[in-house]
Amino acid sequence: MEKIKAFFQLEAAGGIVLALAAVLAMIVANSPLQEFYNAFIHAPVVVQIGSFEIAKDAQHWINDGLMAIFFFLVGLELKREALIGELSDIKQILMPALAAVGGMIAPALIYAAFNYQNPEQLAGWAIPAATDIAFALGVISLLGNRVPNALKVFLVSIAIFDDLGAIIIIALFYTSELSLFSLAVAAVCFPFLYFLNKINVVRITPYLLIGLILWAALLKSGVHATLAGVLLAFFIPLRNKKDPEHSPLEELEHDLHNTVAFGVLPLFAFANAGISLIGTNLDTLLHPVPLGIAAGLVLGKQFGVMAAVLICLKLNLANLPKGTNLTQLYGVSLLCGIGFTMSLFISGLAFGGIPAEFDPRLGIIIGSLISGIAGYLLLRRTIPNADNPTLAKDTGDGFIPTTHN
Repeated sequence: MEKIKAFFQLEAAGGIVLALAAVLAMIVANSPLQEFYNAFIHAPVVVQIGSFEIAKDAQHWINDGLMAIFFFLVGLELKREALIGELSDIKQILMPALAAVGGMIAPALIYAAFNYQNPEQLAGWAIPAATDIAFALGVISLLGNRVPNALKVFLVSIAIFDDLGAIIIIALFYTSELSLFSLAVAAVCFPFLYFLNKINVVRITPYLLIGLILWAALLKSGVHATLAGVLLAFFIPLRNKKDPEHSPLEELEHDLHNTVAFGVLPLFAFANAGISLIGTNLDTLLHPVPLGIAAGLVLGKQFGVMAAVLICLKLNLANLPKGTNLTQLYGVSLLCGIGFTMSLFISGLAFGGIPAEFDPRLGIIIGSLISGIAGYLLLRRTIPNADNPTLAKDTGDGFIPTTHN
């Protein structure tokens, strides 16, 4: 329980830092410092060993390199949750799993409805399908200890499946022309990683060295390099066979949390959220791409998540999380519309940068803001506090406040 509390506290604090980094980027991009901001994100960085060369600007190094660490952490969390955590019990994971699926399909369909006539714009269909767990937990943490732990677990579980879905989408739909040689080099890495795991190597260094080769190979292969982080994480041992009390995976996960929450993600936000509002007008905001993204996040997320929840309840596939009610779950469904980090990441893959005629980041920020504010206000009204000690008793139509002694 202490680990869960620490996780929530860390993610909430990370969400605040992430928000500050995004706001700072917006301020700098719309100030006299804009020239320096552009110089920073477009600064060329070259790494060369013999004839092997990786030449990218700073923004791409952040998105393709540092974000691999974020995906590595996501992979570690997925493995731990699947083996010993919330995702290890089919009865507990069915509702959040279906809610995550619904929360990805509905936003994608709404976006497609706005952009189906333009194949190039349709490439952004997956942008509103992702939930930003750091931001969502940051918002829900503003309500303090009054939030039922089961409600937080439900939100985290949805976000975990959401991240898994986003990883699959990136692998299947945002892959460029493939290099068979580079893919072969990447494939050679897996037997070595499996062998390290099989013989109970618990030192992380050998895994990371092979992981670096895997990352470079995928970078050159056409498959997005950040997926190397997820694949590498699946080979990190959960337990030390000689010392069952020691978990290399959990130890590494704990060590990486601060680096990712307070380093990698804020830097990513700063490098990608610098939207220049110069020349922005109503036509810019109502362009089908940002409008479709915002509508997908605000409307699609809540519809998809709640539709899945109601189907589960109607078919008796799952029960409501303990101590919660439908209205509170609806509040969580609104928070799922906060799609900052992964949405920004996918938008970069979908459009290869920021097109001149529209800016998908406007839709991401507007949709996320509306979803976050609406979710917070609804949960603030429906979750009891010390001054108003009521419990939301669930009924088929929502809740009825009742006195709690």
